[in-house]
Amino acid sequence: MRRVSKSQFKARALELLRQVEASGESIIVTDKGRPAIEVRRYRTDQRSPLERLRGSVIELTDPFEPVWED
Repeated sequence: MRRVSKSQFKARALELLRQVEASGESIIVTDKGRPAIEVRRYRTDQRSPLERLRGSVIELTDPFEPVWED
């Protein structure tokens, strides 16, 4: 990830934004040497909400089975 100061970003914003758009590489904008903002390419998720959840739910076969045994 590339780092630029706020003043550099202000002076070259359009150029830097085009680089992010073309390469997909993020840029960290720093304020007094500390990371302040991350500029990255926008990505959309074209899947439906159900498709995004598929595979994330665990099957519960016995709801009365103890979760923790001492």
